Parts: sequence; structure tokens; C-alpha cells
Amino acid sequence: MGKQEDPKSLDDSNSTHKPDTSTVDVPVATNMAIPSIPSSLLPQPSWFTAKRLLAVFCVINLINYVDRGTIASNGVNGNRRTCTKDGTCSSGSGIQGEFNLSNFQDGVISSAFMVGLLVASPIFASFAKRVNPFRLIGVGLTVWTIAVVGCGFSINFWFIATCRMLVGVGEASFISLAAPFIDDNAPVAQKTAWLGIFYMCIPTGIAFGYVYGGLVGNHLSWHWAFWIEALLMLPFAVLGLFMKPLQLKGFSHTGSKKPLTSPLTACPEEAVLNCSNGLSSTREDPKDGSKGAPSNLNELARFWKDLKVLHLEKTYVINVLGYIVYNFVIGAYSYWGPNAGYYIYHMKNADMMFGGITVISGIFGTLAGGFVLDRMTSTISNAFKLLSVATFLGAIFCFAAFCFKSLYAFIPLFAIGELLVFATQGPVNYVCLHSVNPGLRPLAMAMSTVSIHIFGDVPSSPLVGVVQDRINNWRVTALMLTSVLFIAAGIWFIGIFIHSVDRSNEDSENQISDAERARSQPLLKEISNEPIEVPVESS
Repeated sequence: MGKQEDPKSLDDSNSTHKPDTSTVDVPVATNMAIPSIPSSLLPQPSWFTAKRLLAVFCVINLINYVDRGTIASNGVNGNRRTCTKDGTCSSGSGIQGEFNLSNFQDGVISSAFMVGLLVASPIFASFAKRVNPFRLIGVGLTVWTIAVVGCGFSINFWFIATCRMLVGVGEASFISLAAPFIDDNAPVAQKTAWLGIFYMCIPTGIAFGYVYGGLVGNHLSWHWAFWIEALLMLPFAVLGLFMKPLQLKGFSHTGSKKPLTSPLTACPEEAVLNCSNGLSSTREDPKDGSKGAPSNLNELARFWKDLKVLHLEKTYVINVLGYIVYNFVIGAYSYWGPNAGYYIYHMKNADMMFGGITVISGIFGTLAGGFVLDRMTSTISNAFKLLSVATFLGAIFCFAAFCFKSLYAFIPLFAIGELLVFATQGPVNYVCLHSVNPGLRPLAMAMSTVSIHIFGDVPSSPLVGVVQDRINNWRVTALMLTSVLFIAAGIWFIGIFIHSVDRSNEDSENQISDAERARSQPLLKEISNEPIEVPVESS
């Protein structure tokens, strides 16, 4: 049928000539020289395992939020310069004292990172379609490290404010892309629990930041607090930039038609350079002479198209709406809680009291929410049930806590309420990840982050301040704020009755095909000694 092969063109084996469509059984783990086998078909070893990936991402997340707590700690933030009536002036301490900042300027520095975070999150999510997401995390962490070093070298208000904005830019890539990587690698029966472990680092990191900032700021200087943070993050930035990149489910980043990798796989050898250099998946194909990387206009059109798809997904929209209302309350609690506790219950150390309750409740509540949803069977419908019930019960306990005049009644009730409220962290992010197809997950996480801040905690603090100025009663203000949690519970309750589909396994335009995934080597699987079929191409 086909043209005969020249035996000399074959390997020095005893294999006989076969037609074009024939295959030869080749053991993967032998030392046979097989020049005709592309290196991309061979198993790719990688240092990462699922648990190592979770551990690395948790440490990175912890350092991120330690920085949030550090900038607000007394040891780093410090106090303003003050003068008495007799003309005696104190030099102040920390950032406020060194730069003689007003309260407004100090507030700008503490929240400046939010500007970079909100602007850069959608950009990094959009780039994930063209650049390997693991490399994007490395780029973001590098920006973060450089920006934090800059904070330590700050010479005035504008310098440190700019550096804090760049800290937000660096954090944006990690915030958008880490959760999809964890979701890909987590065991099926423990996906929400793993997300809960990851998000547990938020309250833990902030609490450590308060302590760390106080110790370093008081014993060395506030500059060293930032430099040590940068030193801790540097190895992870290098890891993201130079280690063999992992493939995120739903994305392909080489122009080749050869097999790529599954979500739990490092990029094949021939693709590493492409992943490292961030080549577009729409790279020019020499066979068809198609155009190279799409223009900026096409990229913008694709971004708006993806954004429209997100807004048409009812499950995702309902989930984010509930999250916005929820974050409205949590943001105001974190900012005004100590003040309310001081004026209502005359707490001697309201910062430590509220901080301690939040940390303990945050850790146990976040972990519990993830484990409970996994025990219920992780589905979007069950997630909405847990979100609505936990938030409703948490609102009842928090509301009841502020009704009591006794501090000893307030503390246990409020602690239980916050534990229930924090149980939502795993489930709410599970819905974000599973209500959209894999290719949209980074954008879904980015837009969720942007939305809950712009419409949630950013406006809530000043609005609560306006209400308090009007009524001048912290107990009533706290009760009004807490009642908003019932609205969040109601929105998530509606989600139970919406027809929801778990789209986490759906194909997307950048999805790796099943045939390619079947031919790739999973990250968690050992090299097999079983033979594989390798086509012998005819000349």
C-alpha cells in the first residue's frame, strides 16, 4: 500500500518494516536510544506535588497578609509628632513620625495597595490566556518584592504611597491565579477544605503582622520590617520565575500541536522556553501563515467578551452579590470594631480583644466551612445552602452579642457569630471557581476581588462613620451594620434555587484536549515502566 522504508533509516533494532500507521512498543524507563521520540512525549519530572503546591501558596498568602498587618501595626505605622501647650514637641515614631503624616495621609498609605490590586487583577487574569499563569505569579511576586524593598527605602509620603500601590500590583497576580491552581491540584473530596486552608492564612497573616511589626519596629526600625518581608518572599519569586512552570487547566501556551500537559503537570521540555518567555498561544503557525499575536484591540475585545460571559452566568453573579454585601459588614467590623467595643463595653484593650476574637474565629471558622462542605459533598447547590445558613446563624449571634450590655455575654456570642460568618470563605470561592469554565477562572477570581472591595469594604467604613456621626450611638450603629448580614444570607439563599451547573470540567477555547491530556505525565504519578505506543513516521 505505502512506499517501502529504507531499513537503514530505522533504529538499530530487529524491528521489521511496517506501514506508515504502524507503532512500536517502547518501554519508557529503558536506556534505549530512540531518536525519533520527541522529548515532549517523555515524562517530565517536577519538584512539585499537590501538598507542596498548597504549602508554598499558603506561605506566600501568609506573607502577603503579614504585610497588611505590618503596615497597620504601632511599631511600623507609629504615631504623629505632637506638641504640648508649653512648646515641648515629641518626634513621633514609625512612618507617621518620620514623615510627619496627617491622619488622611496615613489612611492613604494603609489602603494605597488597593489601587494597584484593583487595577492589575483583571489585567493579570486577561494575560493568563497568553502567558503561562505560573510564570505570571512569579512576575507578580517579583514586583511585590521590589515594591516592599522600596517601602523600606522610602524618603517621603509620595514615595511610600507609590510603593504601596505597586505592592498591590504584585499581589494581584497571586490573588487571581493561586486559587485555580489549588482547585486543580486538590483531591476531589477535599477541594473546599484545601481552599479553606488557603484562605485561613488571611486572618492568621494579619494577626502575625501586628505582632511582627511591633517587634521589629521597636527593636530595629520600621524600615527593617519591610526588608525582612522582601527577603522572605524572594525565594518564592525565584521559584515562580525559574522553576519548570505548571500548566493550569483550561490554558495552552504553545503554538505547537504536540501534546501539552495536564493541570498536574510541568510544561514539557520544548514548551518550557515558551512558557518562560510568555509566548502567546495564538503564535504564528508556519503551516498556515496565520497572523501572530493578536493586536491589543483583539485582546480588549476578548476581555469584554469574557466579562460578558461572566455577567450572564447567574450562579456566579448571585454568589458575588452575596459576597459584596458580606464584605461590606466584615470590612466595617475590622475598621470600626475596636472603636465600637471601646465605647459600648469600655474595653481597656479593644484592639487586642477584637483582634484575638477575629483571629481565633477566622482560623477555625474558615477551616470548618471547607471541611463541612466536603462532608456534605461539594456541589454548588450545597455551597449556597452552607453560605446562607452559616451567614444567617452568624448574623443572629453577632446581633444578639451587641444587644447585651455585659462584656462577658458579648465575647462568647460574638466569637460564635464570627466563627459562623468566617465559615463562608471556602464555599464562596468554591462557587466562584466552579460556576465558570476553566478558562474563565482567573478572570472570575479577579472580578470577584475587585467587586467585593469597590462595592463592599471600601465604601462601608466611611458610610458607617457617617451613620455614627448622625446618631452618635455605637450600639445602634453596630446593630444596623450587623443586620446587613441578613441581606447577604438572603441573596445566597436565592442561589439554592437557581439551576447551577458545575463547569469546572467543561472545555474552553484554550482547553487542553482529552487526547493531549491522556498522553501527558501527571505531576503526582510516578514514571511508568509500561510500554507506550510511538508512531514510526515514514520518510
